[in-house]
Amino acid sequence: MLLTWNGHSEFLLESADGYRVLTDPFDAHVGYPMRRVRADAVTVSHGHGDHSYTEKVEGKPYIFNAAGAIGLSPSVRVGAVNAFHDDAEGTKRGMTLLTVIEMDGLRIAHLGDLGTALNESQLAFLHDIDVLLIPVGGFYTIDAVQAAEAVRRIAPKVTIPMHYKTSYNSGWPISEVGPFWKALGVEPPVTVPILRITKEDVECCRPFCQFSEPKREEAK
Repeated sequence: MLLTWNGHSEFLLESADGYRVLTDPFDAHVGYPMRRVRADAVTVSHGHGDHSYTEKVEGKPYIFNAAGAIGLSPSVRVGAVNAFHDDAEGTKRGMTLLTVIEMDGLRIAHLGDLGTALNESQLAFLHDIDVLLIPVGGFYTIDAVQAAEAVRRIAPKVTIPMHYKTSYNSGWPISEVGPFWKALGVEPPVTVPILRITKEDVECCRPFCQFSEPKREEAK
């Protein structure tokens, strides 16, 4: 599987046989480079524009945006459960999805805009996670300390932060990624532009990964 970060909470996952899944596509107000993306399916954790701009996706992808499970292809399956987008049982910002994508024998969890601690039912759903994509910036989502605790409880093989402050969204009231690494008690990892990971080598991967920021010249 190839994993690319386009910014914010948007990742492109590509299976060994070429099936492409895009997560939480953002709109222009997020500030990251906007570009058309080819994907066979799109997962949308909730209806806010920074997570649901499916208009940027080429073709007619399958849109997965509700709790449940479905096989997308012989090698790809996706499932999701509901969670709160805030710490007030959804009364501030509504709901979000916790999504698990099964691809090439791997289980990849995308926690959307999770806004509160995980309950036991959600943790049971998030079992045997190989790659965890987790928001860490706070304000709209869980913060660095809460995210670190979630990582400890989920115990994924590889953890990748998302939804934090970068040079593209410097005006947002969220924190940078550094406090998350500090809360975990680890040194910030070397950034990478793309991640290739297979079921065979996931045990040997570095347990923490951080993507480099998208290049500005990619904007269209």
